[in-house]
Amino acid sequence: MTGAEVILQTAKDAGVKICFANAGTTELPLVAAFDKVSGIRPVLGLFEGVCTGAADGYGRVTQKPAMTLLHLGPGFANGIANLHNARRAKTPVFNVIGEHASWHLAADPPLNMNIKSLAKPVSGWLKTSRSVNTLAQETAQALNASLYGQISTLIVPADYQWSEYSGKKISLPEFKFAAPNRKKIQRAANLIKKSSRPALILGGRVLRKEGLMAAAKIKAATACDLLMITFPAYLDRGAGIPLLKRIPYFPEQAAQLLAEYDAFVMAGASEPVAFFGYKGGQSFYLSPKQKKVRIDDDREDINSVLEELADALGARGNFSTSSVLAKYSLPEMPSGKLNSQKLGAVIANLQPEDCIIVEEGVTAGAPYYTLAQTLKPHSHMSLTGGAIGMGMPCALGASLACPEKRIINIEADGSAMYTVQALWSQAHEKANVTTIICSNRKYFTIEFECRRAGINSPGEATAALIKMDNPPVDWIALGKSMGLPAVCVDTAEELSKELKAALKEPEPHLIEAVLGR
Repeated sequence: MTGAEVILQTAKDAGVKICFANAGTTELPLVAAFDKVSGIRPVLGLFEGVCTGAADGYGRVTQKPAMTLLHLGPGFANGIANLHNARRAKTPVFNVIGEHASWHLAADPPLNMNIKSLAKPVSGWLKTSRSVNTLAQETAQALNASLYGQISTLIVPADYQWSEYSGKKISLPEFKFAAPNRKKIQRAANLIKKSSRPALILGGRVLRKEGLMAAAKIKAATACDLLMITFPAYLDRGAGIPLLKRIPYFPEQAAQLLAEYDAFVMAGASEPVAFFGYKGGQSFYLSPKQKKVRIDDDREDINSVLEELADALGARGNFSTSSVLAKYSLPEMPSGKLNSQKLGAVIANLQPEDCIIVEEGVTAGAPYYTLAQTLKPHSHMSLTGGAIGMGMPCALGASLACPEKRIINIEADGSAMYTVQALWSQAHEKANVTTIICSNRKYFTIEFECRRAGINSPGEATAALIKMDNPPVDWIALGKSMGLPAVCVDTAEELSKELKAALKEPEPHLIEAVLGR
């Protein structure tokens, strides 16, 4: 077997089922190896940010790594923004980056760069191969490391890929979480018992149903409030799942909410901080008088940790959790010209049970988030790291992870243009995704932040960096050019009609929803 074939065979044996790839000359042995090693599905992304964003989406859903195949440093650089989001989401991802042949590096060819220094900021595990005969072991180590919720990056020179492997067949290491820290758990239990107004701040894997139901027991037994991070990687929600208070995005609102409590136990989350440093603002919301403890680290299974906390609080008994669970209800179906509130209400009324919402609507998607907490059970993915352009690739990855589920992508028009190539991959793979473009033809978030900064009457030069209406993006032509059925709507009635039609067909669709104020 060649080194390339060994990488794929080891990855396959470890459970990898998909590879999102944009390869070049230095990865050709790996490209050819897909014909020799069956069982890993290669998916072409026309831009590396699509590959990394799709791997993020796949990993968020399955909690298992997708593989990416990227071309040298510049190719990795094109995908690094969505790897930043994946790192913040604690998504397992396995990157393989082709490098120049080891004997060619000293010549400093045109595409040569320091890949390792570029990959380090987003990689929890990182290595450059030094021999073809270590590739199986390195691949296994990378995949095992990724399961803790981090990015693993293996840089492989081209000559090691095409050379014959003569190393030993390795036994894949068994993955295990670290044991819970019972001292921290007991400290947290004591803090909750002694505090007059405690709160749990939840994030990471605990935002899935299993962890949320453990949190519900704690709330029912202790009246400890349940808060959650602002931008969850993957959140189970809807009827029968605990209602959570989301820490607001804007600092003033976040500080006001958090000031209500005297103690915090953080599970799968760090202490909340402001998204940006505003003039006259502060980084951390919690005061020194508010006590806090985090009960886990990234090497532990947070769901087991939270169950142990419930035990320590005596919350495993027959406490009824019904009072803390969401009750099913629908918002009123709107009519008339669309705005963000009506957009959210239409989607909330029509989305099917057990669907996955990928929300990168930024400002336009905010009303939907509030409306959706009492719908039928579903899952929600959001922009974890603030690097826009994750929505359409994440939706692609989520769909290929769960082809039986309907994926609805609520997508800002400005963010969409960062990785619009994902639409082609959706069409090519027949992904079960409906993309709704929130078309206000501007970077509304920047406009809103200008107002907050006191720029109430932006001049012509400032407006030129915000508006996207000269010319407006022709989303219908763009969607059709990528192979998707595409329509434009500007009323709630039209959106309802087109969304119903799209949800009946198991193939990708694009709907441009033109929003007024």
